Amino acid sequence: MPWIRRERDDHPVAAPPADDDSPAALRKTLHDLNRYINQNSGRLPGRSVVTARVVTDTLREVVDTSEIRELDIYAVVSVKSILNDYLPTTLKQFVALDPTQLNVRRPSGRTAIESLNEQVDALLDAASTLLTATHAQDADALMTQGSFLRTKFSGSDLDL
Repeated sequence: MPWIRRERDDHPVAAPPADDDSPAALRKTLHDLNRYINQNSGRLPGRSVVTARVVTDTLREVVDTSEIRELDIYAVVSVKSILNDYLPTTLKQFVALDPTQLNVRRPSGRTAIESLNEQVDALLDAASTLLTATHAQDADALMTQGSFLRTKFSGSDLDL
C-alpha cells in the first residue's frame, strides 16, 4: 500500500552547530566580553572595570590550560556561565540604570555602585577558585603520570 508509506526525506541535513565549548569559541566570547567592558568603561565605575577585566583575564588563563590538556567539563560549564551569563548580565543591568540612581542607598543598605563592586568581586573569587582547581587538576595529572612511570620503568611493585 504505497499511500501509507511516508515520503522519504532526501533533504540534506543541516551542519551541526559549531562547538561552542571549544577553547577557540571560549576565547571569542572572552574577546567580545572584553570589548563590551571597554566600550562601557565610561558608564561603569573604574574599580568594576578593572575587576571585570581581571575576571576575564583569569578565565583566559583557565581556557589557556587547554593547550596542555583538555578542559574538564566542569571548568567549561563554569567559564561559559560566567562569560555568557553572570558577568555580562551584571554589567548590563548596571549600565541600564538611571545615572541619578547610582549612589542612592537601596533597601539593602548598598548603592548600585557598591552592589556592582560586590558582585564583580564575587565573580573574581569564583574565577580565581576555578583557576586554582584547574591548576590543581593539572598537578594531580602530573603526579599520576609520575606514579605510572615509576611503576612501569622501575620494576614491579611486587618485587621484594
